[in-house]
Amino acid sequence: MKSLFRFALTALVLVVVALVSAVTTMRFAIHGQEVQVPALVGLSPSEAERTAAGLGLQIEIERQYYSPQIPEGRIMSQLPLPGSKVRRGWQVRVAESLGPQRIAIPDVTKESERAAELNIRRRGLDVASTAEMQLTGTPADQVLAQSPPANASQVAAPKINLLVSGGAAPPAYVMPSFVGQPLGSVSRTLQDAGFKLGNVSTAPQQDSPAQVGSAATPPAEPSPASIIVSQSPPAGGKVEAATVVNFEVR
Repeated sequence: MKSLFRFALTALVLVVVALVSAVTTMRFAIHGQEVQVPALVGLSPSEAERTAAGLGLQIEIERQYYSPQIPEGRIMSQLPLPGSKVRRGWQVRVAESLGPQRIAIPDVTKESERAAELNIRRRGLDVASTAEMQLTGTPADQVLAQSPPANASQVAAPKINLLVSGGAAPPAYVMPSFVGQPLGSVSRTLQDAGFKLGNVSTAPQQDSPAQVGSAATPPAEPSPASIIVSQSPPAGGKVEAATVVNFEVR
C-alpha cells in the first residue's frame, strides 16, 4: 500500500514538473518573439529600413509633410513610438519630411477644375479632394475656393482641397393636381411645361349588383376624353423639369 502511494505521489510530482516546464517554455517562446521598436525619427528611409529589418520589423512610409525642423528626406514621426514592444514582423508606419515649405501655393480660384489640377501638379503639389456645390449665377466646372489659400505659409501637407461649382441647380416646380381633368388637355399642358407623359392606365371599374357573377367587362382604352382619377408624382410635391408623370384614368 505504501509503495502504491509513493508511486502515485512520484507520478503527480512528475506531472506538475512537466506542466511548469511547458508553461515556462511557452512564455520564453512568446516573449522571445517580442522586440522593442527602435527610434527612427531623423533617419533616412533606407537607414530606418535597415534598422527595423535587423529586429524583424517592416517600414511603411504613409505620408509626407513639410517640416522646418526635420531635414528633407528624413523620418519625422513614427507609430508605434520608440520603446514599444511588438512582435517580429510588425509594421512600423512612418512619415517622411519634405523639409521647409519652399513652394508657393498657387491661386486656382476661377479656373476650371482641369486647369487648376494641371497648375497644382506642375508645381509639385497634389489635389487632396474635390467637392462640388451648385451655385446660381456661377458657371459650371469653376473653382470657387481652395484650401490652403493662395500663398499660405506653414502648410503641413503638399496637397490642396478644391471646391468646384456644379452650375446652377435645375429649376424646380410644385406638381399641380390634374385629377378630374381630361387626359388630352393635361397632355398638352405637360408638354408646354417641359414635363413628360409617362404610363397611362385605366382604373378598374366597380361592378353594379346586376353585373355581379357575369363576365368581367374589359377596361376601355385610355383616350383624350378619359378623366384622370390619380397621378404620380402626387400634387404638391417638388419636381424638376422633364419629370415623368403617370396617370390613372376612367
